[in-house]
Amino acid sequence: MDTQLIRFGKFMSLVLRHRPERYGLTLDQHGWAQIDDLIAAANRAGVPLTHASLQGVVARNDKQRFAISEDGLAIRARQGHSIAVDLELVPLAPPAQLFHGTAERFLDSIRRQGLLRRSRQHVHLSFDVATAIKVGRRHGQPVVLTVESGAMHRDGYLFYRSENGVWLVDCVPVAYLVFPGL
Repeated sequence: MDTQLIRFGKFMSLVLRHRPERYGLTLDQHGWAQIDDLIAAANRAGVPLTHASLQGVVARNDKQRFAISEDGLAIRARQGHSIAVDLELVPLAPPAQLFHGTAERFLDSIRRQGLLRRSRQHVHLSFDVATAIKVGRRHGQPVVLTVESGAMHRDGYLFYRSENGVWLVDCVPVAYLVFPGL
């Protein structure tokens, strides 16, 4: 994706996942914003977003972070919100194992506390190791943790899968984590 589309995608993530009010944008309870309103907010902020460039970000984003409504008038982030939105996700039984990519420097904290959602609504988990490595690489030297998601589910934890395949859970206690080299 070219640098301009990356810039637009970062702006869209900031507005649709974290700070809509900063840009005068209102999301509905399910996280949807009117596309015309998002474009207007971007332009007011000096980000020259257009309908065509927005469509380019949605189509070419390798993580498929955004969804456009069936009528083509609204857009939302699929997950990763630090603001309260109801993504209308239905609990699903996860596979026996999922993966979490992180940076080596966070391992001591994770060994003590497990995986916490922090400012987000959920902890994000990957279906495969390759994706987890890509996620971990964004934060430094990547480390992949194995999550015993099947056992967690049997013990009553709820899992969700967003439209782009990211698995979501409220937290992952240390007892359900397998650290590399163990």
